[in-house]
Amino acid sequence: MERLKGFREFLKEEDGMGTVEVILIIVVLVGLVVVFKSQISAIVDNLFEKITSQTNRI
Repeated sequence: MERLKGFREFLKEEDGMGTVEVILIIVVLVGLVVVFKSQISAIVDNLFEKITSQTNRI
């Protein structure tokens, strides 16, 4: 009976949930970056080209 009580308390404990959620979010973001790496690189390159051309005009 004592083991069952300890197991129930363990299931109700939520201290580690924040850490697990943060890790899952980071994993998803890294996965998205890996999948869309070429598109992200193209957007960033295009953005820097525009910035460079705009600053040369001034």
